[in-house]
Amino acid sequence: MQIYARFHFRDFALALGYKSEIIKNHFMNYLALTSDVQLDFATGKCEYLSKPDLDWKVDLIETGLNTMTGGRLRRLEKLLRGQGTFMLTYGDGLANIELDQVLKFHRSHGKIATVTAVRPSARFGAMGFSEGNFVTSFREKHQTDEGWINGGFFVFEPEIFDYLDADTTVLEGSPLERLAEEKQLLGYRHNGFWQCMDTPRDRQYLEDLWQRGEAPWSTLNVG
Repeated sequence: MQIYARFHFRDFALALGYKSEIIKNHFMNYLALTSDVQLDFATGKCEYLSKPDLDWKVDLIETGLNTMTGGRLRRLEKLLRGQGTFMLTYGDGLANIELDQVLKFHRSHGKIATVTAVRPSARFGAMGFSEGNFVTSFREKHQTDEGWINGGFFVFEPEIFDYLDADTTVLEGSPLERLAEEKQLLGYRHNGFWQCMDTPRDRQYLEDLWQRGEAPWSTLNVG
């Protein structure tokens, strides 16, 4: 969310499921835990003497404990359908991605969807491209594939909701496959840093970068 806020995107909707109570507690107590607070026990008054410099709006939406990725997005339809173009990402990937350029790319092609493509190891899924950056295929987690994979930073038009059927819908399955077949899915190729946090080893690597002050996602140059 800090990455998005750096590019002046500050209106967030979180699709909650597993351990949603922890995420809600984090945000609902954020001011109290990060501010200087004065408590007047005689009157019961609580006053924030300083507050974090954030102007975010955050919607915390329960989308079901077992709902799949496409189903979670579908449950946000009432909130997002009338808002025009929107961006979406997972909660387990970090990148020094220039989100303003991703949005600019998306608006330049006029299609329904943009997915950011990255080049990590071949243990992830793969995407194929044709001339003009149209995504010709979208396959998730085939061990033998190499090359570009889904980096998890998307831009969508509201028409994406027409491709989402139920809570069981996996975004990376039929919806993105259909969009690719219909030439409605283009890929923005990100050649910079990208790292997911799928394992304890991934977490340790990212935390080491942060502790050394070498975290690429925190040193973005934003105009």
